[in-house]
Amino acid sequence: MVVDTAETEATYLTLPMEKTSDFTLEDFAHDHQAMNYYHKHGAATVEHAFALANILHMHKLVREAAYFYGLAFNLHSKHPREYPLASSLLQARLLCMLKAGLTPPDDELEQLERLSKPIHDYICGIMVAWRQHDPKGGLERMGNCFEAFHTGEEVDVLYLETALSVLPEPKMPARPPEEQTIPPSIYMYWDSNRPEEVEQNLAYHREELEAFDVRMFDRDDAAQWLYERYGREAQDLFLNARHPAEAADFLRVHVIQELGGWWLDADIRITAPEELEALAVKKPSHVFFVTDNYYVHNDFFGSRRNSPILADCMLSLYRNSYLFKDLYIAYKTGPGVFNRALNRKLHTAFSTGQPFERSVMVLRSPEFDSIIADMDMAYKKDGNWHAAG
Repeated sequence: MVVDTAETEATYLTLPMEKTSDFTLEDFAHDHQAMNYYHKHGAATVEHAFALANILHMHKLVREAAYFYGLAFNLHSKHPREYPLASSLLQARLLCMLKAGLTPPDDELEQLERLSKPIHDYICGIMVAWRQHDPKGGLERMGNCFEAFHTGEEVDVLYLETALSVLPEPKMPARPPEEQTIPPSIYMYWDSNRPEEVEQNLAYHREELEAFDVRMFDRDDAAQWLYERYGREAQDLFLNARHPAEAADFLRVHVIQELGGWWLDADIRITAPEELEALAVKKPSHVFFVTDNYYVHNDFFGSRRNSPILADCMLSLYRNSYLFKDLYIAYKTGPGVFNRALNRKLHTAFSTGQPFERSVMVLRSPEFDSIIADMDMAYKKDGNWHAAG
């Protein structure tokens, strides 16, 4: 989350905590991972209270997570350079309270508003959407609150879920111009030394999807392609990526934005070519899939070239690469930049009254699963991500 200068307020609320030490297994809802962490590290610092809250949150023990986020907030100095920020801790607490069916206290909401107006709008918007069953009102209240967070944080997921619940069904133009449709090309990436499974997957797609041109980049030709199409800056960021998965993320957006077509990760397979062909016949300008948790799949998607959505993805790619080099890959270059790009376009449509581009298809997990299957790759068994793209 970005720094919020509002955190220089002189006075802060102290949250009511019944206990601050001597926690038992019951306090952790019998979560042994949290209990083991507590036995090793305690809960007397922001770092450790925050870690305990995250463990509980990850295990969907949201009532208990809210408590430990609150404990971390009380321990926090409220200095705007201490991370996680006080506003981050308080919003996580209030969101967990909402997930637990609790009502956030008014004084805590007021404290959050003093710390960060956009984050306060986020929590209040979620309250409207969930408690009042008013997703449109929730979106209006949230505004573009996601701009106060890193790309890919939970706000991008919840905003997208809420927005898609009120988005009209896509409507394809009868005869769209060719440049407004997805070209019949599929692009893939494997950095070097393709294993037999990847070679077989490439051969499979070239044989089974005769209507599509299929190309697989490697690290060398991808670097050269980026240099020729986008220049040295893009090439340098690609070559200096921390991991092959991050490099693949960087490449995929540039390739599809420049050429148009479908991106397919090298370790997944289109098992129902007829389903893809049926999508292509509809001539959409974009096809995205979301997971059950409303993260956008970047391992398989399609787009026309010169897409305003992918242009926004590129904006986040470069911003994150320069300002947040160590950010978690999924947030920095992965699905997070796609969530943010869609959210920005949806917010603009809702706030201006202009319709969201009707030729954009956003499909759910059942549609993705009907087309795509994971491959049984050796690197997945040994935990080695090397060359995964």
